[in-house]
Amino acid sequence: MTTEKKKKNIVVPIILGVLLVIGIIFGVIEWNYYSKHVDTDDAQIDGDISPVVARVGGYVKDISFEENTRVTEGQVLVKLDDNDYKVKLEQAQSGQKGASAGVGVAQSQIIATQANTSTAKANVAAARVKLNLANKDYARYANLVKDGSITQQAFDQAKATLESAQAAFQAAQDQYTAAVKQVGTTQSQLAVSSNAISQRQSDIDFAKLQLSYTDIKAPATGIVSKKNVQKGQLVQAGQSLFSIVNDGSIYVTANFKETQLEKIKSGSKVEIEVDAYPEEKIQGEVYNFSPITGAKGSLLPPDNATGNFVKVVQRIPVKIKIHPSKEMAAKLRPGMSVKASVSTN
Repeated sequence: MTTEKKKKNIVVPIILGVLLVIGIIFGVIEWNYYSKHVDTDDAQIDGDISPVVARVGGYVKDISFEENTRVTEGQVLVKLDDNDYKVKLEQAQSGQKGASAGVGVAQSQIIATQANTSTAKANVAAARVKLNLANKDYARYANLVKDGSITQQAFDQAKATLESAQAAFQAAQDQYTAAVKQVGTTQSQLAVSSNAISQRQSDIDFAKLQLSYTDIKAPATGIVSKKNVQKGQLVQAGQSLFSIVNDGSIYVTANFKETQLEKIKSGSKVEIEVDAYPEEKIQGEVYNFSPITGAKGSLLPPDNATGNFVKVVQRIPVKIKIHPSKEMAAKLRPGMSVKASVSTN
């Protein structure tokens, strides 16, 4: 009995000693780790998500993708009924043809009026020559009638010729002035018609642009999500149809406590552990820090100036770039929970 009691008395201290040693070793390991690392499990996978929005309204004619499938940038995913937009394009093209015909008419009128102007100018020159001759004859006959060399009847005839030449010259000048005005008017009409063509070309370009929007294309390469469109559905301009999670845009958003930020720097190495795949570690580095806390960016940010104040440690979102393998990258999805461990050594 005495031997058994001694054995029991020896076992208990040994067990306590072993536990103490294990506790010390565990404490040293933990202290050594946390002195060189900052951890948080308030982190998740994030990524760039491109919403696809209809730019014109219409009935959905065809859908060429399925939800959660990969698509490539520029691929036509949804086709809207484009008959209305084709008609508008044809109307714009017809309007341009009419404006072009107007330009042709105005150009023909300009050619005709310029020819009339040239003729009127020649008539003015001829009338001026006749007027000069009539003036000279009148002056010469006026002197001769005084001398009695010619009769009064001859002088009256010279005077009548002069008056006729003056009238013809004035008529030719009036005709030339009218022709010049007609040229100006026709040129104004041509300018108006040219402006009309430019306007009709703008209408055509706009109609073509609207028509092109009936082919809804993928803005980026990635996986389609949140499909919200069906064949035959009437969609409106600005309506969200689906989203695309962009390839190569996966990163981690880790919400560290404000008391942890002192040791975290841009470029610090980070080890990521994804809850769904705990055996696979992902390496990364700190990229940047949010300019506001998560609470400040919420829908209803706290206002510590009112009511009773309770100090709460705030969290700052930190963006972490990651470098997963190709196989691992294919498994990651925005929203997955992860644990981030930043090396502060």
